[in-house]
Amino acid sequence: MILDASMVGIQFVFATMIGFAIGYLLDTKVFKTFPWLTIIFFILGLIAGFRDLFRMALKSTKTEDESDKKNQ
Repeated sequence: MILDASMVGIQFVFATMIGFAIGYLLDTKVFKTFPWLTIIFFILGLIAGFRDLFRMALKSTKTEDESDKKNQ
């Protein structure tokens, strides 16, 4: 659980940067539409990062609720 919590920030940054990199490479090497695909994939990377953050928060809340029920 603690390891998962420490990875949230890293996962968020990686998701954002991977989205940016994919968009940038598609823009400059394949479609020559700079900056549109870069912006779109950057936003998709942000969404993926926030989704992972939300999932981790739900998982953490569920784990805490289960441990509270066991302690009662």
